[in-house]
Amino acid sequence: MTTSRPLIAVMGVSGSGKTTVGRLLANALGVAYTDGDDLHPAANIAKMTSGIPLDDADRLPWLDAVGRWLADHGDRGAVVSCSALKYEYRDRLRAAAPGLYFVALDVPRAELIHRIATRTGHFMHVELLDSQLATLQPLAAREYGHTVDATRDLDTVVHDVLAVLRGGSAGTQPR
Repeated sequence: MTTSRPLIAVMGVSGSGKTTVGRLLANALGVAYTDGDDLHPAANIAKMTSGIPLDDADRLPWLDAVGRWLADHGDRGAVVSCSALKYEYRDRLRAAAPGLYFVALDVPRAELIHRIATRTGHFMHVELLDSQLATLQPLAAREYGHTVDATRDLDTVVHDVLAVLRGGSAGTQPR
C-alpha cells in the first residue's frame, strides 16, 4: 500500500491498544480519526457495562455506522479503531469502504488482562475478554492488511505500520 490518504481500521480485542495506536497512526498520516466505540448505540454500551457480551444483532448496526463513517472519509483518508473480530464483520466494513486496510493488533491474553484491569473510565470489563478472544478470527491471507505485535513500544508499532503502508518492510508481516 502506498497511498498517502488510506482508509485504515486498527482492529483487535479490548485492551490491545486500538485507540492509542489508531490516534497515533491518524496523526502521523494527517487524516481523521474516530474510535469505533464512540459509534456504539447506548444500548450496546449499557449491555457491555453490565458485563453482557454483544451478539451479532448488537454488532451489525454498529458495524454499519462504522462503515458509514469510513465511507464518508473515503476521499480524504481516515483511521478508525474497531474490534472487527470476525471475517464477516471485516467484509461488511470493506463493503462500505472498499480498499479498507486492516492493522490487527496482537497481544497475549495475560497482557490484555493486565491492561484492561489497570485502565480507568472504560465500559469494557475484563470478564468480557474471553468472549472476544473466542470470537476473534485473525486476519486471513486473503485479507488486505497485516498483523503487528502490539506489546512493543508504541513508537515502534506505529513506525512499523507506516513502513508497511509505504511499501517497505518492518517487524510486521503484510498479508
